[in-house]
Amino acid sequence: MKTKRDKGSGIISYVYRGLIICLMSLALILIGGTIYGFFFQGPAPNSVQIDILNDGMEGQTFTGIGQIRISTADPQPGMVILFISFNYFPEDRAFSEELALRVRDLREIALEYIGSFTAGELQSLSEESIKAELLRRFNAVLRLGQIDVLFFSDFMIIG
Repeated sequence: MKTKRDKGSGIISYVYRGLIICLMSLALILIGGTIYGFFFQGPAPNSVQIDILNDGMEGQTFTGIGQIRISTADPQPGMVILFISFNYFPEDRAFSEELALRVRDLREIALEYIGSFTAGELQSLSEESIKAELLRRFNAVLRLGQIDVLFFSDFMIIG
């Protein structure tokens, strides 16, 4: 004759078996999805935009920072429109990944530096000195590689 205790432990063992089966099924789904995504999917839709220069002879141009609109430090703030890019080598996967992860940091550095000047001060500074300081600040936060030269495709001071 089975006691109530035996019936209760039988139900619990079925629950445990069911949970283990669910856990193993989830693990298989995660592993299968990862393998499928790794081998059969293209780049993520929100991935950083990269343009090819001269058929790969000089690497690629990193344009992930994008166009930045920066308010100046004037009492009546002006506006600076800036588009920063630079060359890098995508074969250096570690540096490429660091760049993708640091886009927000690089934008913040540009916002803080350029935004600390008035429109008049920015007009008196040379573009090369601004590039040199931004380059120094960018390279200070990068650990896995360094940027050699910055390019401004847009640099307009309004105000």
